[in-house]
Amino acid sequence: MMELLSNSFLVFPSLSKSHNSPPKIPQKTLHKTSLNSSITKRTLNLSLITLFLSASLPINASFPIANAEEQLFSNELENYTDFDQGFTLLRPISYIKVDKAGATVLFEEVNKGSNNVGVVVNSVRISSLRDFGTPQFVADKLIQAEKRKESTKAAEVVGVAERPGLGGLPVYEFEYVVDSTRGGMKRVFSAVFVSEKKLYILNITHSDKPDSPLDNGTRTMLEQVVHSFDAAPLTRNST
Repeated sequence: MMELLSNSFLVFPSLSKSHNSPPKIPQKTLHKTSLNSSITKRTLNLSLITLFLSASLPINASFPIANAEEQLFSNELENYTDFDQGFTLLRPISYIKVDKAGATVLFEEVNKGSNNVGVVVNSVRISSLRDFGTPQFVADKLIQAEKRKESTKAAEVVGVAERPGLGGLPVYEFEYVVDSTRGGMKRVFSAVFVSEKKLYILNITHSDKPDSPLDNGTRTMLEQVVHSFDAAPLTRNST
């Protein structure tokens, strides 16, 4: 999944002209979502734009952790900072760190490796995420790349967001659901930013099957992880 998202930025595939209508996928709306008001000058599928706009809630760009429900998970998350690669995030304490080719770091739920939190870092030529496109444009690229996978039965964007990161750098956030022949229904949360000509991608995948849906508590915890993903301060003393 992280390789798919990374390739969506490193390669500029042409937009597909048509797609078969996917089966309806149960959706849960992002708790806090904001959209960049402008859209890319590139031609976009108007139906997808409508999907992105209709899935979004009123703007809340700072994503503050302000309610009691979110505060309850402070003892289930811990800070993880990679100063060498230049990123930081909160990680679930119960997840274990594993090695996987292509991943800068990967944490998996014990005995449920398909539930995971991973980060990929790649060098790029652009200096800002906005040089690639708007959140809507990136989400469009991402979901179309997902639909091209042979294992994908259906994929649908749930939410698109933008927030400021360290020093005001733009961070894009996405939420989408995938029905796959490999593992069934999954919910994916992603956060992306560019800093110092490096592309940083956080990808969180969790099972969300009809008979065992993602519970609200776990969802809230994973959203905190998404919102915490950011560029690391330049020095360890800055934390």
